[in-house]
Order: sequence, then C-alpha cells, then structure tokens
Amino acid sequence: MRTISFHTLGCKLNYAETGALGREFESRDFKVVPVGQSADVTVINTCSVTDEAERKCRQIIRRALRGNPDTFVIVTGCYAQLRSEDIAAIPGVDWVLGTHEKFHLFDYIESFTKGENTQVEVSCIDNIDSFGPAYAASERTRAFLKIQDGCDYTCSFCTIPAARGKSRSSSIDAVVIQAEEIASAGFREIVLSGVNIGLFGQDTGESLARLFRQLDRVSGIERYRISSIEPNLLTNELIEFVASSKRFMPHFHVPLQSGDDFVLGKMRRRYVRAQYRDRIERIRESMPHAGIGVDVIVGFPAETEIRFQNTFEFLSELPVSYLHVFTYSERPGTVALDQLPLIGGRSVPKHDRSRRNRRLRVLSREKRHTFYSEFLGSVRSVLWESGERDGRICGFTDNYIRVERDIDHGLIGSIEDTRLTEIADTGNVLTDSPEFVSII
Repeated sequence: MRTISFHTLGCKLNYAETGALGREFESRDFKVVPVGQSADVTVINTCSVTDEAERKCRQIIRRALRGNPDTFVIVTGCYAQLRSEDIAAIPGVDWVLGTHEKFHLFDYIESFTKGENTQVEVSCIDNIDSFGPAYAASERTRAFLKIQDGCDYTCSFCTIPAARGKSRSSSIDAVVIQAEEIASAGFREIVLSGVNIGLFGQDTGESLARLFRQLDRVSGIERYRISSIEPNLLTNELIEFVASSKRFMPHFHVPLQSGDDFVLGKMRRRYVRAQYRDRIERIRESMPHAGIGVDVIVGFPAETEIRFQNTFEFLSELPVSYLHVFTYSERPGTVALDQLPLIGGRSVPKHDRSRRNRRLRVLSREKRHTFYSEFLGSVRSVLWESGERDGRICGFTDNYIRVERDIDHGLIGSIEDTRLTEIADTGNVLTDSPEFVSII
C-alpha cells in the first residue's frame, strides 16, 4: 500500500479541504501517515494570508524534501494559486495545483512518480464557480465542515478573493448529509467553516438561518460552532436562533480589524465601530455567558498612533472574551499596497507594528482571564479532546473556555458537566472531580 502524508497550513477551511483530499486518497488504497514519517506522496496545502505564512510554506516544502527526498510532492492551496511560479522554482516539487484543481487532483496526476520538471496547473480564479465540498474529521473530537468558499468583499488588505474567487455555497441538503456522515463516525462537535460564511446561500437562494435550523435537527451532533462571521452579516435572527438552540454553542468569533472608523473605511470594511458595538451588545443581551472572539489587525498604513489608541480603547471597553491579533503584511496585488497614497500615505514601521501587536496581546490575556474568572465555581459542559500533555487532557466548555484535568482516557470524546475551580499557570481553567459529574 502506498503512503501519503499531509501538511496543512492556515485556516480551518484548509483543514476541512485536506480532510476531503485524505479520504479521496484512502479510497484509492493510499495509507495516510503522520507528518514526519517517510511517505511515497506528500501533499502540502498552503496559506498566503501574510508574508510569514508564505515563508512557512516554503520552509515546510524544503523540510519535507530534506527528510524524504524521494517523496512525490504536490503543493496546493492559496499560496499555490497566487504564487505558483515561486513554488515551481523550488527543486523537488513535482506538481503545483490551484484552488479549483486540487478537487480534481486525480484528473491531472496519473502516476505518482517523480520527474525532472515541475508541472503547474492553475486556472484563472475569475472562472471558478463550482463548490468543492469538504470536511475534516480524523482523530479529533470535532470536525470542520466547509459550507462556503470564496468572498465577494474587496477589503483593501486581503488576498483571499484573488486566491479563492467569488463566494460559492454548498446546498443545505449537501451540508446536512455531510453532518450526518460526521455524526455516524462518532464526532460530537462540528465547526461550520468558510471564507465568509455570512454570505452562505446568497448565490443559491438559500439562507444561513435555514441551514442552522436544518442542522439543529441532525441526530448525534451535540455541538455546532460558527467559525467566524462578519458583523454586518450577523443578523438578529441568527443571534436569537443561537440563543434558543441547545446545539449551537454560545460562542461567536466576529472580525473587527480596527476600532477606528477612518481605518475601517480605508480597509474597505462594511461597518463602523458603532455597528460593531451594537452586534456585541446584542449577543450579550441574548447570551450573557457567551464567549466572543475578535480578529484585529495592527499596523495598517492608515493607522497612526492616535488611531491605534482608538482601537485599543474601543477593545478595552467591549465585553469580549479574547483577541486574535494579526500584524499587517504587505500583500502584492492588494489595494492597500498598490494604492498606498490613497490609503494612508505611509507604511507603519515594523517596530511600531510589533509594539502594537504586543499591547493587544497583553489586552487579550487580560480579557480572557477576566472572562474565565466570571465562571469559576460554576458548572459547565466540557467536550474532552484527544490531545494530552503532561498527564493532562484539555477540552472546551460550551462558551469556549479551555479547561484541563488529569487524564482519563475514558472521557475523551465525551461531554462532561463539571465545576470550574481555578485558573492554572497555563491560563486554562482547572476542574475538580465532583461526584455530581454527568457524562453524555
């Protein structure tokens, strides 16, 4: 039996698509082996969101070839779509496949035998209108299910529309069938993933709210999470549905990017901070216990020190639970780079970007600690995951508090009601071992 290993970088959507590729190879009598083991074929699913992401992609390609110089190397994903010539120039790469081509890999590659020249198959992203269904559900207790791809927005810092094309949706019927497959495999939680999932159904005449209602009826799935949703697409109907559902978790991740209206305008975001605050407050009114995550970018060209301070103060006041902080990276082909004078007139020095990043990371730790502290002494449900470290296992509560306890292999994959007792040095919350624990 031939062997294959997968390296996945970037977002949850990439992990979902790698899962689909893995099942396709397994159906053709390949055995998937862990990264680092010798493999006949290596597939690297790449990311291109920042310079650092692209650097890691090149590093992993070279590392895979050093460790296994005879492996047949296929590189796909967003970096492959945008910079195929850069990847093809790396010695040892056999095939470079674009966004559309990765879902038709076996149509292009018949013999997984290394040749002298790199083959490249990357079609124009503007011509892509098909949806490639995917989900990842391997050794983990949760699955990532792709419901939407591409984006119709034109944020000035973002390469995703150029890498993934216009917004395309799966159908509700297809998503429900995949959710049932995931449930039959014993998984308890599904993370609904996409590039801009709030656009789900706008191309098919369906709606995200109707999808949620249908998924809520799937037997066997105890938990759903929304990976991320734009604030202007997070409707009252969606918030109220999550508040009333027992299966959709009280956990939202809502990108902000900047807390300054001038910067938001130059970023071409579709809201102002007052609208963003309204969405967060609406969530809190309906679900005071909800976990709320925020994406924020520092160092965008229009971000002066005063405008960064506006962002810092805005986030300090918001009742959110944690931040994902990104440092702005100049991306070729974006408006923010190509039309710099129209955006802000100057680039923010790298040392200022780093300093601002550090300040927001400290704020994130404070936010997370405050949020976790609110629930000490309470009982919440935890889905225990398979990962273990130093004799401990970890899991997440319904509202996305990371919890750890002494390892008990019998608990992995189960949902346990347990009391949250204290915050450990790791930043996670500890549980006791109460007699009243209930396990689903």
